[in-house]
Amino acid sequence: MTPTQQLSWIWLLAAALMVLGWLWQRSRRNAGIVDVLWATGLAGAALLLALTGTGAPAARLLVGILATTWALRLALHLWARVRSEPEDGRYRALREHWQGSQLKFFGFFQFQALLVLLFSLPLLAVAAHPDPAAWQLGLAIAIWLVSVAGESLADAQLARFRADPGNRGRTCRSGLWRYSRHPNYFFEWLHWCAYAVAAIGAPLAWLGWLGPVVMYLFLRYVSGIPFTEQQALRSRGDDYREYQRTTPMLFPWFPKS
Repeated sequence: MTPTQQLSWIWLLAAALMVLGWLWQRSRRNAGIVDVLWATGLAGAALLLALTGTGAPAARLLVGILATTWALRLALHLWARVRSEPEDGRYRALREHWQGSQLKFFGFFQFQALLVLLFSLPLLAVAAHPDPAAWQLGLAIAIWLVSVAGESLADAQLARFRADPGNRGRTCRSGLWRYSRHPNYFFEWLHWCAYAVAAIGAPLAWLGWLGPVVMYLFLRYVSGIPFTEQQALRSRGDDYREYQRTTPMLFPWFPKS
């Protein structure tokens, strides 16, 4: 397949998946499924690119194994929350703001399909790499291992904290959450750096850097930290304001006294 054909199939499959997700949230009033489907869409995109890419087998294997494993882990983690908890406060606020407009939710879901396409571009660059160096693949794998282990640990620490009824209305400050208000987002961002490294020297190498750059912009300024912190302030108030004062926002560092 040509890159244009690959991206066309990715968009069509992601758009169809998001239609199903929109119908699911319409009947259950839980838009959190969109996050599950975004990760699932990227898993499918990684597999498609690994199977149809024109690059070296090692490059395609890296995309097929690493990106798919990361995306499926994230999808399963998010699905466990969506199926067992009420709709995330961020989406409840959006539902109230849009006064329940299903047309706007449909557009929102389809926008997520476009984001699947956008975040497929770094994977496309790697899967088309004709001859990645051994050091690139080794460094990319090392970054991937650190990032996925870190994100998994942060998710587990937060889940354990939230499972304790005594912590209701309080902010998690243990483990990785002592050093960053969003360690899961930090490791999510770090994960995309693996593909930027693996794409060095490829014909489309510049696409590899879209992952960490665009992910940082989205997490920092658009749909990640701003929405999460607004909801945290609504639900935890002064406790979270103190957390904001003492703890770095994204990149881990020692907390202020």
